[in-house]
Order: sequence, then structure tokens, then C-alpha cells
Amino acid sequence: MRFYPLFLIAVLMGFAIMSFNPVYKGIENENTIINKGLSDFKNKLEQLKSDVYLFADDQISLEDLQKSLSNTRNSYKEIEFYIAYHYPEFNKTHLNAAPLFHIEAAGTTAYTLPPEGLQVLDELIFSEEAAQQKEKIKDITGFLYNNYAKFYLSAVKNGLSKGNNKTLPLRLELIRIYTLGVTGFDTPGSLNISEEAAHALLGIKKYINDDLYFKNFDVRKANTVLSESLDYLSKNKDFETFDRIEFYKKYIQPLYEELGKWDGRADDLKEFSGWNVNSKNFFSSDFLDPYFYTLLKPSEDNAQLRDLGKKIFYDQNVSGNEKMSCASCHLPENAFTDLKVKSQSNVEGKTVLRNSPSLYNAVFAKRFFYDMRAFYLEQQAEHVIYNEQEFNTSYESIIKKLKAKPEYKKAFRTAFKDGKINKQNFSKALSSYVASLYSFESDFDHFMRNEKEISEDAKKGYNLFMGKANCATCHFAPHFSGLVPPFYNENESEVLGVTRKPVNQKPLELDDDKGRVNSLVKKENSWIYENSFKTMTVRNIALTKPYFHNGAFNTLEEILDFYNEGGGEGLGLSMKNQTLPPDKLNLTKTEIQQIIAFLNTLTDISKTKSR
Repeated sequence: MRFYPLFLIAVLMGFAIMSFNPVYKGIENENTIINKGLSDFKNKLEQLKSDVYLFADDQISLEDLQKSLSNTRNSYKEIEFYIAYHYPEFNKTHLNAAPLFHIEAAGTTAYTLPPEGLQVLDELIFSEEAAQQKEKIKDITGFLYNNYAKFYLSAVKNGLSKGNNKTLPLRLELIRIYTLGVTGFDTPGSLNISEEAAHALLGIKKYINDDLYFKNFDVRKANTVLSESLDYLSKNKDFETFDRIEFYKKYIQPLYEELGKWDGRADDLKEFSGWNVNSKNFFSSDFLDPYFYTLLKPSEDNAQLRDLGKKIFYDQNVSGNEKMSCASCHLPENAFTDLKVKSQSNVEGKTVLRNSPSLYNAVFAKRFFYDMRAFYLEQQAEHVIYNEQEFNTSYESIIKKLKAKPEYKKAFRTAFKDGKINKQNFSKALSSYVASLYSFESDFDHFMRNEKEISEDAKKGYNLFMGKANCATCHFAPHFSGLVPPFYNENESEVLGVTRKPVNQKPLELDDDKGRVNSLVKKENSWIYENSFKTMTVRNIALTKPYFHNGAFNTLEEILDFYNEGGGEGLGLSMKNQTLPPDKLNLTKTEIQQIIAFLNTLTDISKTKSR
């Protein structure tokens, strides 16, 4: 089944295990709980491998195999906080990867590889086609076991990683439980969210009561909340009725804040993650660090620099024909969109290729544009500057114009010590302004911080968004975009099968924009990215119509009708690799309106007034 050579497996395995480790390598073994946990997971994998072969030979039932997988996953969950923090690439790629094809690089060559790991097995073994997928289940289980066995032997031989701040992995696990666990992202087949969350929290509880490091802290409050959360999860096991608001407010957030009081050191995470370790709430404005996503340093940023960036943003003279500014397509009164199907080109009567996305919270990304062709905020502006359909100019021309204006000379002297008007300072100024446009003061943010109330419909809509409607498995909390938790250091794109018209307008045809596969990023020139587009944030979505990259959908009802049908494939269109599940969601009209009620609480354009 697996068509890539053994030497490549070895190369990729070595790369994954040795890849970025945010803390130093310890020469001593980690505490007893970690050693036992790693060993127990290995034993559970051995049992799972045996059970898979028994199932293939019809010696045990599917229910027995499902139980074996659940036992294996529960064992993994108890040490997930440790493995996922100290060996993030190995964990993400080989242990618990999403059930999607992906790109991996070996040297200068990129390979398109099939998915593997626990999530893939969960989807297969809990599917109606499990009996027809016996060989595939055997292959994936064997590959998973072999990968982990190599990792385990290497870890035991070389010594396990040990961090200076042992609360960081635990707080990240709380983010993981809430954003990937109880949403069903981690369990696409079984939806066994409560049991797995319980084992993840149990692993945390064991750890803080076993490791000598935690003797420095008063763990009584954390123990109380952990015990109460385990009791809550034992009584609330239904995926669709699980109250993710109550679970967050009563258990996840208090634990997150309490553990944050114990040790505030960031280790080396600032170089690896956009998560702000000093935040106290997932829905606070400081949960993500905007400077992680831009070349601009905090020490360089100031009000004068933002003011200069704002001046540039609204200045039409920077474009080639001096008739277009950044604000031509990103109007502040429209949440920095233009409300057009596709934005106006600098050529009279023509448009650019795609719809204009909002700039609110745009800084919180590691990839930019719908096709993800830019890798940092400053590069995004560069694409606009040189694009013949947009600014159609160059840095040299822009700098020459700015140098000729006394007001810009004064502004650059005020914002920069060297006072130079050059490409670097121009980019920093523009980035400073765009990076300031974040909006985490919506009604919903205030509600999750216990500062105000929202309607019952909005609450129900949020639980649908996080559960039955599957929205949060792509639009991850709290940014509600494809910025992947818990490290928030990569963006996802999705193949949705977006149509040229809403689903109630026939005939239905697939939009002809190929998306990411045409981004000119060489290593991503793969069939898996055909019709793939960046997952944008749904914050301020009530103000940013029309929707999708092609601007073909005018209302939130039309958007939700499309998802309710299972995207393009669910509508009967031929798709190579739709990443959106094609199954119908079976949302009622009332449920759709409740989701819209929630989405309406995500509006916050307060920065329009303050900036």
C-alpha cells in the first residue's frame, strides 16, 4: 500500500525525531510517571497490533478492536502533554496526524505522503467500512507501532527531554483538549471526546502530584479542579449535547490560569510558538503574540511607527497610477474589506483574481493570501506592490515618491532613529499598522471572560460550531481560523469544493480557481493542494460579505447551506481530495440560525475608531 521507499522512511523518521525541540535535552530520565506512561503506551500499541491481526482473521469483533484502539488512545492521551511538547514534529506527523495527505521534505525534495497515526485509525476503525479496510488498518497500525518503537528506544538510550518550566506542556495540553479534543478534531470516527479529555486531564493530575518540580507550588486548587473536571466528563459523554461553554468556564480556564501562576518562564517557545505564555484566558486580546508573525520586533514598535504605517496605508500615491491605496480594497468601515465579489483592479473595468479578505487579525498567520503564497506579513505587501493588477510599481518608485515629500521625511525621522526612508523602514511601518488591527473585544470574547452575557441562541450556536457542525475542526478557537493550536505556528488550507454559485442556484459547477497548487511555492505543487484555499478567520464575518475566495456567496445562510450539504463532493461534484467531510451535517433551519447568532457575536471593529 505504501509506495515510498524504505530509505525515505528512515530519513523522514530521523528528521522528525531530531526536529525542533523547544527545551534542552536532559541526561537523566524524566520522572516515574513519564517513564511508565511511555512504556504503557508502547504496550498498548503492541496489544492493538495483535488485535488488528486477530480482527483481520475474524477472530475478534469490530467492537473488541474499537475498545483496543480506545485503550491505546487513552494511554497516549495521558502522556500527550509530554510527547507533543518535547517532540512536536514527530507527534504531529507520525503519532497523531490528521487523516489527510501531507507534504514532507527530505533534503531538497518534497514528497506527498498518505496520512498515518492514531487519528487515521480512529477514522477507519470507527467507520462503517472497517471490515473492508482490514489491510489498510494493518498497514497503518504496523507503521505506527514501528515508528513509536524506534522513538521509544532512541528516547530511552539518549535520555528524555526535560524542560526548565514543566507547566508549559500542561497549559498547552489544556489548549489542545479544548481546541482539538472536545471539538472532535482528534477523534473523527469515534467522537470519544469526554473519555479522551478525561485521560488527558488525568495525565496532568498524575504528573503534578508525582514530579518533585511541583513540590515548589501549592497544587491543591489545581487538584480540586482536576477532580471536578473528571467527574464532569464522566457524566457528560454525548458529543452533540456536550456543553463546551460550561466545560471551558468551570474547568479549562481556571486550570489554565492557575497553572500559569506557578511558573511564567517561556523557555525557548518564543521562537517556536505564537502562543503568549503570560495570557490568562484563551479569549483575551493577549492570547497570541502578534510579533511572532511579523519581522517587526516589539522594541521597534511604537505609536509613531503605527501612525506612519497608517498614513502609508491610506496614501494613493504609493501605487503606480496614484489612484489606488491599501484602503481601496480594505475599507475600515467594512472590517477592512470592500464588500465586492472581487476587488477592483487598477485597470479600468477589471477585477483581481479573488475576493478581498479582512485585515482584522490578519497578522495572526504564518502564511498569507488565499493560496498561501506569502510566508510573512511584509512579503504580503510586496506581492501587492509588484502585482500588475494592483499597485503595479516597485519599492524604488515608492521610496522615491516618499523622499520627495517633507511630511514623510518628518514622519520617518520621528518613527526611526536613523530617519531613513528605505524599503526596510517602509515595510516596518506598514506592518506596525496592520499588526495593530486585532479584534478580541467582541461580545463573545467578553462573554467567555465572564464580562457580559450573550443570547441563548448564540450559546447554542457556539456549541454547534464547536460540535455537530464541525466548524471548529478547521476554524480553530480562539482565532477561529486555520491557525493550528496549540502552538499556533502554522496555517491550514482546505479543499471544500467551493461552487461558482450558492447551492440553491442551478446548475452547480465547481469554481475553476485552482488555489494553492498554483501558488508558485515549488514544494507545494502537489495534487493535494488543487482547489485548496487558506482557512480564514470567521471573526467579523457578519461584516465581510460576500464570502469565499470567489465572493460567490452573499449570506451566512448560503455559506451554512453549502457546508450542510457536505461541500462540493456532498453536492455530487467530482473532487480529487476534498478535505471537508462530504457527509451531510443534517443541521436544522433553527440550528443554522443559532450558528449565525453566534457568528454575529464575533464582531469587533473597535480598532477602527482607536486607530
